[in-house]
Amino acid sequence: MVTCGIDWKSVLPNCFKGNNVRSEAKVMENSKQMNSDHHRLAFSDISTDSRSVLISLDDLSSNAVIGSNLHVFTYEELKLITSDFSPANFLGKGGFGPVHKGFIDDKIKPGLDAQPVAVKLLDLDGNQGHQEWLTEVVFLGQLRHHHLVKLIGYCWEEEQRLLVYEYMARGNLEDQLFSRYSSCLPWLTRIKIMVGAAKGLAFLHGEEKPVIYRDFKASNILLDSDYRAKLSDFGLAKDGPEGDDTHVSTRVMGTHGYAAPEYIMTGHLTSKSDVYSFGVVLLELITGRQAMDKKRPLKERILVDWARPMLRDPHKLDRIMDPRLEGQYSTQGAKKVAALAYQCLSHQPRSRPTMSNIVKILEPVLDMKDIPMGPFVYVVPSSKPDKGTEIGELKSKVDDENKANVREKEVGNAGENREDGNAKQRRAGHRHKHRLKTDASVYSDTHLYQKTVRHERTNKLNSC
Repeated sequence: MVTCGIDWKSVLPNCFKGNNVRSEAKVMENSKQMNSDHHRLAFSDISTDSRSVLISLDDLSSNAVIGSNLHVFTYEELKLITSDFSPANFLGKGGFGPVHKGFIDDKIKPGLDAQPVAVKLLDLDGNQGHQEWLTEVVFLGQLRHHHLVKLIGYCWEEEQRLLVYEYMARGNLEDQLFSRYSSCLPWLTRIKIMVGAAKGLAFLHGEEKPVIYRDFKASNILLDSDYRAKLSDFGLAKDGPEGDDTHVSTRVMGTHGYAAPEYIMTGHLTSKSDVYSFGVVLLELITGRQAMDKKRPLKERILVDWARPMLRDPHKLDRIMDPRLEGQYSTQGAKKVAALAYQCLSHQPRSRPTMSNIVKILEPVLDMKDIPMGPFVYVVPSSKPDKGTEIGELKSKVDDENKANVREKEVGNAGENREDGNAKQRRAGHRHKHRLKTDASVYSDTHLYQKTVRHERTNKLNSC
């Protein structure tokens, strides 16, 4: 959660008094400087102290803060494009609130291309509130990158807070990896997703005013129809340290299992905190297991604790690889990714690589083709066979079946005849004693010994 509080008087336009008027003038001055210099306005630039964020509805609607990238929607317009938030258009629900699919065109907003959208409605009883909503608008209203989800617009009416995004056809990575109804993601697709996510984080960290994402996890990585990864949900994002500052001190927020240990212990937030979270998701892709899974044995519930010791040893890597891959992955690529995950999950933040270096390490893995061939699959020819050949093959098959049936009957009759004969003999009281017939050339050991002794005696007598 962002540390700045909200002055709810700022919800109503033009209600600033006294010092607040001077603060609003400062906001306007900063925004003008941002537009002239093409620099991003940091969230701290629009707050006067740690307790209030002085942004009014007029500031947003007049684009004084975030520029002209966003469209302003009315609540009625969003009800229209989602069919009154119909359950048929429901996509899911997160910490922010429910998400519905909709469709907009230039009839709703002139100049806006016709396209499907995802409309996120703030749940007033949920885990997040106006601060997170405002943070998302401020950051995504200014940041544009092909690995960040595009924020198209927003709605701010009385207590209603809604956000309108581009629609991502394949949902989020968590569902693709762990849903019981989803198919197994191929190895190269997994690497492609992580390369895209790494580029998104590298972009945030490389800004003149760095951004710390703070909530990197599988459910916040959205996928388009071509599995291009885009980061979403910037409600917990923070401006990174600037100048001589080494970290940002803030409340510990995020998702258990993904947050860096030093951040949990001290509240000190750096870009290396995002790198640790990236390592956790990388480990999820390698193992096919979730960061936290209470259904597993006690020693395996926390993924990092269970898997990290085995990442260093290539001979133990097979123990943790996702069994659903069925060995269909690059061995050298898996070793490289495992070594990278081990670095990202280091307990020493300085030992973790930067996101730009992570991109350089991961991209070559996409070109590693030492992936075993899959099982043989017979493909039925699409062309129709010759009719004469087809009839001949069918006739031959029928003949073979008839011959097999005849042989089975003959064997069956012979067996029945033998059984009948034996039964008759038993009824007649016949008993047969069969003596073992031995070949003259076969002897017992005793017989051979006796013959040898007699032969030796004969030879002695002859010699005398």
